[in-house]
Amino acid sequence: MNTEINNIIISNNLDGYILPKNDNYFTEYSKLNNLQSITKFSGSAGFAIFLKKKKYLFVDGRYTIQAEKESGKNFEICEIPYVWPKDILKKQMKIGFDPDLFTWTTLNKYFGDCYNLIPLNFKFKNKNKIKNNYPFFSLDSFVAGESINRKIDKLIQIMKNKKINYTFVSSGENICWLLNIRGKDLPNSPVANCKIILTDKKQIYFFSNQNKINKIKLSLKKIKIQFLEENDIFKCLIGLKNGNFSVDSNTCSVFEESLINCKFKILHREDPIYFLKSSKNKTEIKNMVNAHIEDGVALTKFLYWIKNREINNLTEKKIEKKLEIFRKRSKNYLYPSFDTIAGSGPNGAIIHYRSDKYSNRSLKKNDLLLLDSGGQYKWGTTDVTRTVCFSNVSNRIKNIFTRVLKGHIGVALSNIKKEKNGHNIDKIARKSLNNIGLDYRHGTGHGVGAFLNVHEGPQGISKNNFVKLKEGMVLSNEPGFYKKK
Repeated sequence: MNTEINNIIISNNLDGYILPKNDNYFTEYSKLNNLQSITKFSGSAGFAIFLKKKKYLFVDGRYTIQAEKESGKNFEICEIPYVWPKDILKKQMKIGFDPDLFTWTTLNKYFGDCYNLIPLNFKFKNKNKIKNNYPFFSLDSFVAGESINRKIDKLIQIMKNKKINYTFVSSGENICWLLNIRGKDLPNSPVANCKIILTDKKQIYFFSNQNKINKIKLSLKKIKIQFLEENDIFKCLIGLKNGNFSVDSNTCSVFEESLINCKFKILHREDPIYFLKSSKNKTEIKNMVNAHIEDGVALTKFLYWIKNREINNLTEKKIEKKLEIFRKRSKNYLYPSFDTIAGSGPNGAIIHYRSDKYSNRSLKKNDLLLLDSGGQYKWGTTDVTRTVCFSNVSNRIKNIFTRVLKGHIGVALSNIKKEKNGHNIDKIARKSLNNIGLDYRHGTGHGVGAFLNVHEGPQGISKNNFVKLKEGMVLSNEPGFYKKK
């Protein structure tokens, strides 16, 4: 067991400790990942439970194969939703957790009220801590398509309708949308790590690293905004008049919620910006189309290149780099929207695979190549998946490929007014595969941001997404089939 975690358990007389993947901004991808450094698991979602004599790593179906390969020697891999912490832990166990890294929603979902959860404000020593002072920057109007004031007015109106005096926005991506700003605090998304409190009087308190804000002060000078340090939330709360708060249950930490509860009443736990942001305006849609055209040109050139050359000297890493070269030919391309997945042969069965120096395979003529990649452009975000073969394949592979294609076409042609939500469309995507007893362990599609996160909610195409689809929402279309060799 990790020495630091072992010391936490012993010194606090605990039965165990929970370690999540996320940092205190609850983003999907973060540059600081204690879970990976301790467990070696590099996926974008998961958490570990350390008991005195046993260690468990919980992941969803996207990551079971990957988790077994990366962490299976030292951890028992548990797949959510088939195995939950309550299936393993004994009732009334004392389990420690960092209140900065968990929300009450997460704790209730995984642990309920069966355990004695002990908040511990402990910070791990990270030898590889990344110093990042990349400044936040403002978007031009031809990228954002809507003014800051208009967006704030929409949010203020929602607050007044719900009798909310203060909204605590703890999701950086939502603040980026609201204030038409971006940053470089995540590896593949232009998200600025920051938090704000917005009052019903249109005053904004902006909490962030003060070394990053100089470039956005000019664009925000027309609104009432006060810039504060990241850890000044409590100081700010003390100075506010009594009133009702709204928070985001997905990104407001247990610690932050406890600070607000000291003085204020929390009436709502859903950030309306998720829904406001999900319906793209005409400018955003036009820009996203243009981004996909440029990205499509790069991908088409790559596919032509790889299909017209000898593949004997190609590896997964070389493929990643070559695709990046084609994308970089666009002056509007910035960087990948997620780590490129180039999985050949058995690696193609790992849904969110990422090649490294140990797994990097040379391509073989009879291999299938799964290529899932995307780009961040100056005004758009892309995500595209292709399967490539280099020889005649079996009829079984052709049959399964055709059924996946039928699912893709079914999604593209679905009547949204009739199907209404992603849950219903997901059934269409899986139908042809299900007819022969096959399925896949991930959602069929996800919302995509406008020069923001490649994965964006609340809408999606999956078994459990019942969010009503509205005009302007952008979603990916990604049915598939993965067979472990």
